[in-house]
Amino acid sequence: MAVRNVAAPPTPWSKNLAEPKIHDTAYVHSFSNIIGDVHIGSNVMIAPGTSIRADEGTPFYIGSGTNIQDGVVIHGLEQGRVEGDDDKSYSVWVGKNTSLTHMSLIHGPAYVGDECFIGFRSTVFNARVGNGCIVMMHVLIQDVEIPPGKYIPSGAVITNQQQADRLPDVLDSDVKFATHVIGINDALRTGYRCADNIACLAPIRNEQAKNSNMPPITYSTHSTSQLSSSLADSIRNLLAQGYSVGAEHADARRFRTGSWRTCGPISSTRESEVVAALSACMADHQGEYVRLIGIDTKAKRRVLEEIVQRPGDNGSNGSNGSNGAKTHPSNGKVAQAAPHNTGSASSSGKLSAETVAQVRGLLAQGYKVGTEHADARRFRTSSWQSGASVQTRNESEAIAALESVMNQYPGEYVRFIGIDPKAKRRVVEEIIQRPDGPVARSAQPAATSGFKPGKFKEAYTGAVGSSGILTGKTIDQIRNLLSQGYKIGTEHADARRFRTGSWSSCAPIASNRESEVISALESCMTEHSGEYVRLLGIDSKAKRRVLEEIIQRP
Repeated sequence: MAVRNVAAPPTPWSKNLAEPKIHDTAYVHSFSNIIGDVHIGSNVMIAPGTSIRADEGTPFYIGSGTNIQDGVVIHGLEQGRVEGDDDKSYSVWVGKNTSLTHMSLIHGPAYVGDECFIGFRSTVFNARVGNGCIVMMHVLIQDVEIPPGKYIPSGAVITNQQQADRLPDVLDSDVKFATHVIGINDALRTGYRCADNIACLAPIRNEQAKNSNMPPITYSTHSTSQLSSSLADSIRNLLAQGYSVGAEHADARRFRTGSWRTCGPISSTRESEVVAALSACMADHQGEYVRLIGIDTKAKRRVLEEIVQRPGDNGSNGSNGSNGAKTHPSNGKVAQAAPHNTGSASSSGKLSAETVAQVRGLLAQGYKVGTEHADARRFRTSSWQSGASVQTRNESEAIAALESVMNQYPGEYVRFIGIDPKAKRRVVEEIIQRPDGPVARSAQPAATSGFKPGKFKEAYTGAVGSSGILTGKTIDQIRNLLSQGYKIGTEHADARRFRTGSWSSCAPIASNRESEVISALESCMTEHSGEYVRLLGIDSKAKRRVLEEIIQRP
């Protein structure tokens, strides 16, 4: 069978027209492409559809006993080399008895050690993978050195050395699995090489008959049948990023008050042991809520809270865990199913689900929460009074304190405040109760507002309740602009100037205090009560407007 291998093309960086060097015992399928200075050792199996191109980065080395499966791509950059085990310089080095499985990509400069397993569609680029590593499916390894004997779970993205150093060790069952794959591919190599030779086939058939009664190999890939795949993925991702994992439980009464109890501590970073501990906690507390916790031990904060069992699950496998809201650990925000009102607030003194989520997000990011209240007269002049301070960082206690202030001032406006204690500024001000009851729907925090520099809008929705008084919507816009560091300005125009777009400036507003800005705006509106008045949001650094909105018409 013809093997497709050709010399490297002449290029400015390579003019020696090097050809592949393939050991006589290797099997290279005719539907594979091998180009340039590629050394292929003894007993190597190269399956159909592979592309091994040493036409840019060069040379490549593939150690004896290694198998390269369908669709694998090996290529290298012109610049960048790794040191092989023979102390020579290579663009790509693949060690002995290693498996590069279907559709994986090894892009030089890259080093893959002996007896490694690189899973389906995984990528190794500008990295070193030590001897005996098990890399599962859809993994990215870039710009790091993986120590020998490490396990990289499916879907992991390892792009900094800290992540690489925290990876768990491989299990004995993983080593057996990798060895089994090597054995299978070595048998395939032998079979392909002598497919047309009856004398060669006889010993293989005899060996197959002799081993037909052997029990099938079983192996573990750090997953479990006791938990749902999504929950196992959550644990795997947490461990891959260096986080610790814990578990808490609560009966129905404690769940309503947010009083969770800790299950036994989980000190291990091995996925199988963490999964076993979580499964044990769920089994020990059947009929209760159980939640998974991801912990950033360096920052001493939680990065994930996910309910994995509810009383109705009867000790289920966590398949309903997705019913509890969660977020990916990478965003650093804690999320869980709230034990409070989950719909729009319909009774006095209860927060809406949106507000509960906002409070949760603020506390997760290290912000503090406060309250203010105002009767109708003070609200019109933005003269808010401070409510009871909320000193706790516990979500359930913070929500209880907010609802207590709402109940304490039932006929007034109440707003909660998110405070950045380091920058000493407010990041959120949101009204959660009006005189006629709680606010059913809440605005987004300032950090997620829709103001985008360079895209100002001319909105003709500035109807006001009475002359010289701002609407709640305009107040929210002012709040959001100030929280993002923008300046506020105003302009006015009579009907004639309005038609020609000839606006005149009101007195400049130098203050960044919300109450003073609102007072200055209302003063401009009162002074020009028979004219158009518009609000300006100004990015003073970029020297441009980010918002223009009409807030008063004749």
